[in-house]
Amino acid sequence: MSNVRQLRDKQPENEKITLNLGFVDLGRIDLLVQEGFYSNRSDFIRTAIRNQLDHQSATVTQSIERHTMELGLRDYTVADLEAVQAANEVLHIKVVGLARIAHDVPPELALATIGSINVLGALQASADVKKALGERIS
Repeated sequence: MSNVRQLRDKQPENEKITLNLGFVDLGRIDLLVQEGFYSNRSDFIRTAIRNQLDHQSATVTQSIERHTMELGLRDYTVADLEAVQAANEVLHIKVVGLARIAHDVPPELALATIGSINVLGALQASADVKKALGERIS
């Protein structure tokens, strides 16, 4: 008798998804498959997804970097948050150490640019900014 127990089933390498497509799009995919550009519909869809992910790889990388925890001291100034706002982005602040939001940052700007704050350590900000971001601080 073996002392080795399987704790979990092996996780699949792929995730099956259901996709609703219009008849015209489906027909165009079938035409490309018929012409030999793709081996089947799934091949077309996987290739299209990979191409789109490659096309937006810089955006994905930036998003990953924005969501990564920073270690030490991190200051957020009015200029920083205005740049985020100009880029139509939202920050998810994750800091291990001290996160400081400059005291001249208006609560409206903080609300428009900061989606969440997770600080392991301390957060320094004006009382108005802390109050405005209250539900977003964990």
